[in-house]
Amino acid sequence: MTTKTTKIIFWIATAWLFLGMLSTGIVQTLKVKDEVIMFTHLGYPAYLLTILGVWKILGVIFILIPKFPVVKEWAYAGFFFTMSGAIFSHLAIGDGAKEFFGPTLLLILTIISWYFRPTNRKIARFNN
Repeated sequence: MTTKTTKIIFWIATAWLFLGMLSTGIVQTLKVKDEVIMFTHLGYPAYLLTILGVWKILGVIFILIPKFPVVKEWAYAGFFFTMSGAIFSHLAIGDGAKEFFGPTLLLILTIISWYFRPTNRKIARFNN
C-alpha cells in the first residue's frame, strides 16, 4: 500500500472518529436528556457522563495535534476501552442492533485510525 493511500485512509478514519467522539463527548458533557436516559438504562450513574465526555474531547484534541505520541496512544486506548465497554454494556442488558451501531462504528474507526497513523504520530521504538 502506498504512503498516499495510507494517509488518505488515516485522515478519513480520523475525521469520522473526530466527529463521532467530539459529538458524543459534547452530548455527554452537557448531559443531554436522551443520553442520560440511555446511560442510566445501562446501569451507570449520570455523573460518569461528564467524565467520559471530557475525556473524549481531550482525546480528540490530542489525536489531532502533532507530537505527544504517548498521549495519543493513551487516547486511542481510551477510545478502544470506552467503545468496547459500550458494546458489552449493551450486550449485557440485551439491547438490539440499533444500540450497537454507534459504538461498533467508533471502535472500528479507532482501530483503523490507530493502525494507519503516520510514523511521526507513533512512539519511537527503542533499539538495543
